[in-house]
Amino acid sequence: MNNRIFLAAALAATAVTTAQAASRDYISIVGSSTVYPFSTVVAETFGKTTAFKTPKVESTGSGGGLKLFCAGVGVEHPDITNASRRIKSSEVENCAKNGVTDIVEVKVGYDGIVIANSKSAPLMQLTRRDVFLALAKKVPNLNGGGELIDNPYKTWKDVNASLPDTAIEVLGPPPTSGTRDAFVELAMEGGCKTFDFIKAMKKQDKKAYKGICHTIREDGAYIEAGENDNLIVQKLESNPKALGVFGFSFLDQNADKVQGSIVDKIAPTFEAIADGSYPVSRPLFFYVKRAHVGKIPGIAEYLAEFTSDKAWGDEGYLVDKGMIPMPNQERNQFAADVKGLNLLKLTR
Repeated sequence: MNNRIFLAAALAATAVTTAQAASRDYISIVGSSTVYPFSTVVAETFGKTTAFKTPKVESTGSGGGLKLFCAGVGVEHPDITNASRRIKSSEVENCAKNGVTDIVEVKVGYDGIVIANSKSAPLMQLTRRDVFLALAKKVPNLNGGGELIDNPYKTWKDVNASLPDTAIEVLGPPPTSGTRDAFVELAMEGGCKTFDFIKAMKKQDKKAYKGICHTIREDGAYIEAGENDNLIVQKLESNPKALGVFGFSFLDQNADKVQGSIVDKIAPTFEAIADGSYPVSRPLFFYVKRAHVGKIPGIAEYLAEFTSDKAWGDEGYLVDKGMIPMPNQERNQFAADVKGLNLLKLTR
């Protein structure tokens, strides 16, 4: 008898949970910590100016967000995922395996990745080669030739005689972060391929080349500080000898506390990121599950808010938050894709 009562109670609890899951009346958004502040301000504006509930936005990192997004269709899965890099073909395949086949891609603007430190410390003037030599797991032998050795550098001065004699200590995002992906591709690989013998590997053995250029050392010089970029800013304040890696918007919002290092003689400014001259910059995206549009209230209206001139335009409120707007032609193209719920094309 007790077993029957227990079973009945369990079934009742399951029915309640299922009913709750089936009646989600708000938009669920996950993904990139860099896109998070932009998505959050759109969600808050949307909640205040429409009859819909304010979307729930979670910062899980680009990779983590896409994993959640691709896990399936239905109210227990997110509707939208933010990403500070483009979706990978392997992620599209993973989505498809789980029935997530109709994906709408929205590029929202651009962002620069900054290598910042406390304003109480000297401004760093780095090259991408310096960054690679400071943070790569394997580097070219000090004695020249084509040999790679475990990274021996302890201080920035070891890397480049013109840099300070302070220990290499860089706080940055984990592997699940799109900022980390873009940082290793743009900054690390950018410095890595200044060595001719490594650059030549790209044609001969792309996997080996990528392994050298993208693998960060694990001896404590690079410290994974999670997906919370605000936490990195706080740590830089308390440790002026450390550097931190995060998106331009966090530099822009904390300009009284931190400063962005000059990279290859270019400062990380709004204008330099917009015109492409700052070498460590990347596009920002979000992805929408078309199967959820019309099922979860407000998705189409949220998309309209995000892609409106008042939000992502040249003088929109997202610019005030540090996002670099796309040129008009590109904005119009993605706005049209959103309006028509056009599906992702990996060839774009």
